[in-house]
Amino acid sequence: MGQTLSYDDSKIYEFTPDLEAALTIESGDSITVETADSLEGAVMDDDDLLEAVPEEVNAATGPIAVDGATPGDVLAVHIDDIRLTEPAGRVVTLGGFGLLDGHERIEAPRSRMTPIEDGTLEFGDREVPVDPVIGTIGVATRDNEAGYSTLVPHDHGGNLDTTDITTGTTVYFPVNQPGGLLAMGDCKAAMADGEMCGTGAEIATEIDVTLEIIEESTVDISRPLLETADAWKTVASAETLEEACELANWDLIDLLVAEHGFDETEAYMFSSLAGGLEISQVVDPLVTVRNAIPKAHLSSPF
Repeated sequence: MGQTLSYDDSKIYEFTPDLEAALTIESGDSITVETADSLEGAVMDDDDLLEAVPEEVNAATGPIAVDGATPGDVLAVHIDDIRLTEPAGRVVTLGGFGLLDGHERIEAPRSRMTPIEDGTLEFGDREVPVDPVIGTIGVATRDNEAGYSTLVPHDHGGNLDTTDITTGTTVYFPVNQPGGLLAMGDCKAAMADGEMCGTGAEIATEIDVTLEIIEESTVDISRPLLETADAWKTVASAETLEEACELANWDLIDLLVAEHGFDETEAYMFSSLAGGLEISQVVDPLVTVRNAIPKAHLSSPF
């Protein structure tokens, strides 16, 4: 796989315009990235109850620079493999966090360890298939932007908590700063769309990725874009679900206009026939959605 970037060697808690590379690789190179769980070992058994989130959580390992990447390029992150490096994950509810935060029927904080064996995760007497997801992945922000905590999703990526960001998917990011400066972490052994309680089964991992710089595309990429085996998915984060849906829809409209020569109204109409809005997460400081279009209707913007 090539080089390895250890979590202990370099991690960040904020995506900013002035990130400094921990490691520089060439376009087309592969690298293994080691990550810790999002709570960095603060929960190791069912009796670990957090009265408050530790001062620093949700570290992302990196940043990784790709030599020659310049603003205006696109950084393609091919996720080759995600390996779990702990025998169990942990699910946590926290006060001040989660979809049902503050509801009298929900007890917080509470933690639950989820042992993993033979590809399944145990939650009491129930089993859930293990399907590792990268929760936080992003690049340095634009010059005119403030920094964003690794807990926050935005146009640079960040805490997207999107189940499609898994083995076999390629994530495309706008390059905002020389080198791109990619970092990732906050992995889950399993997570549902929405991440309702505020966590998945948080766990440490090793992630194999191949990084590629794309210098020309048929449309400007201003937010993350996902390529799965059978679909392209625009990804957008905003203060409300409605705003995030609008951004994801506009991004899909731009892709359809570029590929098919539709005007914007035609592309808008076609998106209502062939697209599909999906909720990524509703618990971070901003919410995240994606809009999927089958590859039968969109070949590639690159």
